[in-house]
Amino acid sequence: MTTLETAPADVREQSPVDGEPCVLLKLGEVVLKGKNRELFERRLADNVRQAVRPIARVDVVRRHGVFIVRKHDADLATMERVAQRITDVMGIVWAHRAWRVGKDLASVERAALELMDGRTGTFAVRSRRRDKRFPMTSTELDRHIGTLVAHRYGQPVRLKDPAHTLSIEVDRDEVFVYSGGLRGQGGLPVGMSGRALVLMSGGIDSPVAAYRMMRRGLRVDYLHFSGMPFTGPESIYKAYALVRELDKFQGGSRLFVVPFGKAQQQIKSSGADRLAVIAQRRLMLRTGEVLARRLRGSALITGDALGQVSSQTLANITALDDAVELPILRPLVGMDKVEIMDQARRIRTLSISELPDEDCCTMLAPRRAETRAKIDDLRQIEKRLDVGELADQLAESVQEHRPVYGDAAAS
Repeated sequence: MTTLETAPADVREQSPVDGEPCVLLKLGEVVLKGKNRELFERRLADNVRQAVRPIARVDVVRRHGVFIVRKHDADLATMERVAQRITDVMGIVWAHRAWRVGKDLASVERAALELMDGRTGTFAVRSRRRDKRFPMTSTELDRHIGTLVAHRYGQPVRLKDPAHTLSIEVDRDEVFVYSGGLRGQGGLPVGMSGRALVLMSGGIDSPVAAYRMMRRGLRVDYLHFSGMPFTGPESIYKAYALVRELDKFQGGSRLFVVPFGKAQQQIKSSGADRLAVIAQRRLMLRTGEVLARRLRGSALITGDALGQVSSQTLANITALDDAVELPILRPLVGMDKVEIMDQARRIRTLSISELPDEDCCTMLAPRRAETRAKIDDLRQIEKRLDVGELADQLAESVQEHRPVYGDAAAS
């Protein structure tokens, strides 16, 4: 999701500058990866190119902890769309729509004056000289350009909390001049931490869990359990819409749907009683494990949050872990509902999650939830059901969908 750091005027159609419009990307923790940094940066550059391909085919140049995104003969409108789209790519902290100008003072002066034309309020100039051969120091450049702008437009300089910040970065072969920027997602490039499978309900929690794990570099697939044939397809539509929205963070998302209604009937008739919900969730995890191994996934991801509902106790979470050998990642475990909803709103999944549907989990909900499930009792139920065979059958019944986000869907 993109949020402007500056006023709307910072993204207006600006006057032509004697230079090339481009996007300057600032990286986060990627730059701290030491000897592995190049691997992370290569993956990140690939992810950037893939994300913006429906808009434009761009060049991504890696240089001194920043990325320069360029396109031959690009116009301002195209590069603005590119900058907006890049802010959904994990690993990017800031995206600046910049002007790439010649490495001479006159070109920098012209670009600075054009960018500040029509702005009101205080301003500051922040220069960074990556190439120390440039004849002016960063401080000297700040003062020179600041004086020039102040004299031309009468704007007052304010170094602390200015209304506008004019940034100048002197690089090896060129200078970048820009003002304002779009905040990115931060985190690590998707794909650097492996692959995992998200158990995706139609609720608020699991999409946020998926987002948080993508932000840690995991590429995720999604598994949704539908109550069909005893419920309608509404929950599938919701899961599809959620995955399509989340696809903006990684691209190439896959949603697998399992018709789970008949398996729920078997659990209900097995005498599980108050353990029915926990037994159901263990079967979901077992099915997810079978599918994850086929997809070469190394973990399962759920939206569990400790104590959020009465059944999410430590004893029950421990009973769920016992069902599978793969690790279960719970990125929301220490979050409360308000925090989770705030993040769902920010990544634009909350409104989808709040749409009505028939949740398969409600079909087995007892009057009183079991808060201290005993693993031995659950294993006895599973022995009667032959859950190993049942999980294999459910994994075989999956239907695969490929929800595609935004511009990519139309390309």
